[in-house]
Amino acid sequence: MENVLKVGVGGPVGSGKTALIEALVPILLEQGHSVGVVTNDIYTVEDADHIKRTLHGVLDPERVVGVETGSCPHTAVRDDPSMNLAAGADLLERFGDIDTLLYESGGDNLTLTFSPVLADVFIFVLDTAEGDKMPRKRGPGITESDLLVINKVDIAPYVRADLDVMARDADRVREGRPVILTDSLKGTGVRDVADFVASRRPVWGSAR
Repeated sequence: MENVLKVGVGGPVGSGKTALIEALVPILLEQGHSVGVVTNDIYTVEDADHIKRTLHGVLDPERVVGVETGSCPHTAVRDDPSMNLAAGADLLERFGDIDTLLYESGGDNLTLTFSPVLADVFIFVLDTAEGDKMPRKRGPGITESDLLVINKVDIAPYVRADLDVMARDADRVREGRPVILTDSLKGTGVRDVADFVASRRPVWGSAR
């Protein structure tokens, strides 16, 4: 996977990882990059199918593949990423122009991380519906990810989440590491996420 930027997108179930990817891909394409997507589910490829439907006419559906992990997705992206490495290698074999490979994986807690063998950049996604206490719960996903995304800012007033508190606590526990607030369905903040990804792209990964 030389000359390919590999981006892991993780976070709790329902935080909006799939929606973030669906909003991010058109921006990456607009910037001139060639994208592939690998999703992880335990028993289905539902997330992959959802991305294919949402990005119909934008991204070739053959560039989106689903991995059925058969066990906790954490294992498949952190402890033994062999299935994901194989899926990524297959995509690159079929589409040699890919320079950005997005790996999506859910989890039911804050301990999700990506093996450095699998991902060069790790984005962790929280959402406001989980409560403004979530950043204070820490966990490696929150404190150690390269970028923390706080998603679904549009519903914060309806779930009694204080965005100022979430942003303040996230900044504090992350000790200056970047935090971006987003509404992936409307696109708010998503271009900032794309710019962050671009900032982590080595010279060899620039658009062809």
